[in-house]
Amino acid sequence: MSAGNVRTLIWDGKALKLIDQRKLPLVTEYMICDSYEKIYSAIKDMVVRGAPAIGVTAAYGIAIAANQYSGKSESDFHDFLKKAIARIESSRPTAVNLFWALKRMQKIISGLQGEKIEDIKRKLVNEAEKMEKQDIEINKMIGENGVQAFRDIFGTKNKFKILTHCNAGALATAGYGTALGVIRSLADKGQIENIVVDETRPYLQGARLTAWELQEEKIPYFIIADNMAAYIMSKNEIDAVVVGADRIASNGDSANKIGTFGVSILAKYFKIPFFVAAPISTIDIDISSGSEIPIEERNGNEIREVMGAKIIPEYMPVRNPSFDFTPYSNITAIITEKAVIKSPFKNNIKKLF
Repeated sequence: MSAGNVRTLIWDGKALKLIDQRKLPLVTEYMICDSYEKIYSAIKDMVVRGAPAIGVTAAYGIAIAANQYSGKSESDFHDFLKKAIARIESSRPTAVNLFWALKRMQKIISGLQGEKIEDIKRKLVNEAEKMEKQDIEINKMIGENGVQAFRDIFGTKNKFKILTHCNAGALATAGYGTALGVIRSLADKGQIENIVVDETRPYLQGARLTAWELQEEKIPYFIIADNMAAYIMSKNEIDAVVVGADRIASNGDSANKIGTFGVSILAKYFKIPFFVAAPISTIDIDISSGSEIPIEERNGNEIREVMGAKIIPEYMPVRNPSFDFTPYSNITAIITEKAVIKSPFKNNIKKLF
């Protein structure tokens, strides 16, 4: 399977097939979700991850829930959908696209009060399909805006060495990617010299997922342990950092996979441009700063084990915060489908809403 044609999710009209990202790159296997409870589990257990992909998956979860309902009572149908929305909403707390997608589906439901159940089911499926298509189109626009952002900073420089953290590629979206979408767009123009891939402990999304996508597309790269980034930067082997985001506050503070904050500090020290690539839907205009973003604490076994092999005994206590947030002062620009947002972030973000 070519990563350029990665199908993170496949909708067959009744069920959603999700590539099981826990098993990549060693095994390519899909999980079939034919109930909203399975969608909940897929998001919670990280079968699917990445804010845009979670959002599209959640939307299909509501379409699946609607199709699950076999009764004829309109009030029971709406109660069933309300229950499904609440369940999927509880799956993960940090990625704002999850809540954005569910609100969008709820808006469709609310606007169809009094319509026939079968018509509501059809329109919910149509909306989820539309969101999937839009996500891919948005990612490609982010990629093109990213090329312009690099041109604005680097002028006529032709080849770039870029560090990325976690996976913000096709696997984190409905297709193409955000941070990796920028990299893909630069690669299409022959402007990539090398991609430095942080392994991204503890879940290894960089080593397992980003590297796999780059390998399949023949984009040059190498993997480093997270604690090697400072050394590589000090050797002038990185021109820029490009990462994704799970939630961006109205002031520009950006939450992403744990370790991103540390990378931003290093980039600032070495005077390396630090870009965040994400769709407008990732911006939470209702929160004023990153300190308001809920940070998910995941099961400690993700620290104790690597691909199922235990490396730390159970009796040793661990902490496993899954995200951190990078303050806007460490960010050079936020690359979205609408614009490349620069400082002052608060004012420039407000202009897009």
